[in-house]
Amino acid sequence: MAQPLVRTETDAAPVKTGGRWSRPRLGRGTPHANRRSLPARVWKERSAYVFLLPGMLIFSVFTLAAVAFAVYLTFHRWSIIEPDKPFVGLDNYRDMMHDERFTESVLNTVYFSGASVPLSMATGLLLALLVNLPLRLRGLFRTAFYLPVVTPFVVSAILWKWLYNGDYGLFNYYLLHAHIIDTPLLWLSDKNLAMPAVILMSVWAGTGFSMVVYLAGLQAIPQELYEAARIDGAGAWHRLRYVTIPMLRPSTLFLLVMGIISSLQVFTQIFVMTNGGPVNRTTTMVYYMYLWAFKYFDMGYASTLAFALFLMLLVFTALQLRLARQASGA
Repeated sequence: MAQPLVRTETDAAPVKTGGRWSRPRLGRGTPHANRRSLPARVWKERSAYVFLLPGMLIFSVFTLAAVAFAVYLTFHRWSIIEPDKPFVGLDNYRDMMHDERFTESVLNTVYFSGASVPLSMATGLLLALLVNLPLRLRGLFRTAFYLPVVTPFVVSAILWKWLYNGDYGLFNYYLLHAHIIDTPLLWLSDKNLAMPAVILMSVWAGTGFSMVVYLAGLQAIPQELYEAARIDGAGAWHRLRYVTIPMLRPSTLFLLVMGIISSLQVFTQIFVMTNGGPVNRTTTMVYYMYLWAFKYFDMGYASTLAFALFLMLLVFTALQLRLARQASGA
């Protein structure tokens, strides 16, 4: 039996009234007439909004309101120890553009990110390939390699600061006994060694996370691809290059984005190990922001630096995602 045809407002025949063509209004049974108003729909689902209300309040107070107040601070000379907080307009932004120490902190942050992120990813991939092999006690090795990730960062920084000590640090001890160096190295006091020393510590602390992500990606690769490559005569190197690495592209993109976001916000190891020295060689953007906020007490300029960092993060992330889409499309 044929179903009755239900006409909607879009397929009603137009009529001419008063010299203009228009569609006639349909009855209450039409879909348009049955649509509820927004307040009615909200009231109908009121129980869901009651459960969402605590999270929405927390997000509004501690995120939206905080961001709005930070924007407000950027237009003021806001000192936490002075009662006068004058409106300065765009002076904070102009000062930031001409601040040589800020430029130096940006270069230090880019140097740190450009060295630590690729090293952590490469070392993590190597460890993931090793612990993915059918070895004895590989569960123990996985745990040992992942321990630095769950170790508090302050504890790790203090430990490595002791290892780098110029008088009784283990690095100098073993290098001297191996006759690799003649005099102890001042790892954290030498302007040419301080940043590489911090980068080495950061790679040690972050490699375990890269290993776990790559290990999950390796175990998701179908074994049929490796079997087909072996049948075609591909060796271990060719299987790694043409099967493993291309199949790990999503994991690599994830680690690259997360690694750059994390490295651009590096602070703890700088604060504990070097305090931005020597001669500002390890002063990063977040540490420079900390100085203006809690040493010079200028929250307005510190908030301006924070928005500059946010802009950098936004640009880097958008660029990486766009390059990833182009690569996947190709």
